[in-house]
Amino acid sequence: MAEIIQRDGTWAFDGSTVRITPGLHRSVPLFRQTYGEVSVPLEAVAGVAHEPERRRGRLRLRLREGADPLLQATGGRLPDAADPYRLAVDVDRSGVAAYVAEEIRRALLLDQIPKEPATAYLLTGPPVPVSVRSSDGTVSFDGTQVRIDWADTSDRVKRATGPRIIATGDLVQVEWLPNSGFEDGFLRFVTRDAVFSKLPAEKDPYALHLWGSTRRDLLTALVAAAVTARLPHPSTRAGEAADAPRAAAVVPPRSDHHDVLLRRLRELGDLHRDGVLTDEEFARTKAAVLRGF
Repeated sequence: MAEIIQRDGTWAFDGSTVRITPGLHRSVPLFRQTYGEVSVPLEAVAGVAHEPERRRGRLRLRLREGADPLLQATGGRLPDAADPYRLAVDVDRSGVAAYVAEEIRRALLLDQIPKEPATAYLLTGPPVPVSVRSSDGTVSFDGTQVRIDWADTSDRVKRATGPRIIATGDLVQVEWLPNSGFEDGFLRFVTRDAVFSKLPAEKDPYALHLWGSTRRDLLTALVAAAVTARLPHPSTRAGEAADAPRAAAVVPPRSDHHDVLLRRLRELGDLHRDGVLTDEEFARTKAAVLRGF
């Protein structure tokens, strides 16, 4: 057993699994504390690095592409401090960190773990049910459907449509971008109907607009990962796209495309007629829908 215990967390390697436990100190980001313990099978690991520095170094675990639904959902956009596969190491424990890294490298070599992208998720992702309250509302996922309950500060269009419930089978993919404090983020659930008609996140009833507490909104990545883990693996989608005619993979049937547009415009017209949308809001949102198509 190779193990290192730090204020930032603990890594323990038994030859087949790297068990990562976040520390309880207040300096450990809320995201990592909420995500909790992660068990990484050796076959999901692409490499490990020990990066010593003068005051404090770090251990970094690099996973194979496509092995982890969290990394797939976040696309490498998690802040360094929130990365569950990164451990801050005190200078006096640098030798232990180097030993742990070397043990993982040796096991990778002995087991001849490939570095090519994985063809299936090798980690399970966050457990369900999972629920997160963000600046735009509360998003919940029970393993079969997503539910969004809008906040009082959400856009009027969203609040007018009521809670949004999306079955996993209707989803094409999940898109996630964190808010950085300088730029707003979003969590968008792309359905078959909405894939070609994306509105701005603040208007899109299938997206959470992330503009508030960066610390709190970052937790929406847990929902993104939990949903991603239950969608077809990217390698499967890539294979289907390669087998299908190129035009069919890019453009939906014209009749379906037209039906979706009419349905979206009809919904907006109903909201405008009922007085939910002002003339200006209706015109602006209608123009955004038409641009999307």
